Amino acid sequence: MPFLGQDWRSPGWSWIKTEDGWKRCEPWSQELERENNQCNISHSIILNSEDEEIFNNEEHEYASKKRKKDHFRNDTNTQCFYREKWIYVHKESTRERHGYCTLGEAFNRLDFSSAIQDTRRFNYVVRLLQLIAKSQLTSLSGVAQKNYFHILDKIVQKVLSDHQNPRLIKDLLQDLSSTLCILIRGVGKSVLVGNINIWICRLETVLSWQQQLQNLQMAKHVSGGLTLSDLPVHMLNNILYRLSDGWDIVTLGQVTPTLAVLSEDRRLWKKLCQYHFAEKQKYYPTKEQYGDTLHFCRHCSILFWKDSGHPCTAADPDSCFTPVSPQHFIDLFKF
Repeated sequence: MPFLGQDWRSPGWSWIKTEDGWKRCEPWSQELERENNQCNISHSIILNSEDEEIFNNEEHEYASKKRKKDHFRNDTNTQCFYREKWIYVHKESTRERHGYCTLGEAFNRLDFSSAIQDTRRFNYVVRLLQLIAKSQLTSLSGVAQKNYFHILDKIVQKVLSDHQNPRLIKDLLQDLSSTLCILIRGVGKSVLVGNINIWICRLETVLSWQQQLQNLQMAKHVSGGLTLSDLPVHMLNNILYRLSDGWDIVTLGQVTPTLAVLSEDRRLWKKLCQYHFAEKQKYYPTKEQYGDTLHFCRHCSILFWKDSGHPCTAADPDSCFTPVSPQHFIDLFKF
């Protein structure tokens, strides 16, 4: 039976009743062995010499197994995740509501697991995870951190399966691995939720994902149908002008010689700069564009996916809706 302890960071251990009383179950041995085989990677591929000192020691094998044990104990099968289409964002206690909504609570309750399966929302969720990795990872509760890495695992597996958007995930994992290295090296300087072995195991998992993405081979699609090479030049040019990311233009220019010439058009890059930057703006960040985003209702203080809607009580609901960028999502929960 599951035992719910007083520690809010974990749902607790699994216990079994014996003749001598209750004893804690440890069904991690087989899972531990499988995970240990998956995580035996060369860290020097990803880390620099300064970071390698974390792993290079005589008892690495023993420490690695212990980390897997702690990590598996922490990663219980009873996930406390929700799949809500909208949530109420309350920042202070009232007579009707006590407490407030945190970033971790919002991340747990909103349905991000299904959102990554929607091509319109995929880039939005990835960008949100990247911003959390850069500055908000330690502010998440233990359950929110589990949810974070659970969703990240689903994203990585999706990319490895369909071979779409690998560059976005590589950038996300690079930022996440840098943050984890800093946190592990500076243990004691910041408050980490959970055992240090869990954080080291998370870093090893991220490194394993990075290596898998580095070894990803794009399969050549053989089709007898219409291809980009068959399209007229003006249609190819129109496709390039609709791209908002410079890297996408460079990548598409490597497909055919015709696209290579079109991708070097100075007017194309001038229009891209005008899209991202105003005349007086000469610095980052660039303008972000997403197929679908979360929205915030100023009247109801509700955060929701637009196509799902929410029970709005305003006379003119559409006038109260505001698109929420990934950075705005994080800013909503800063008190």
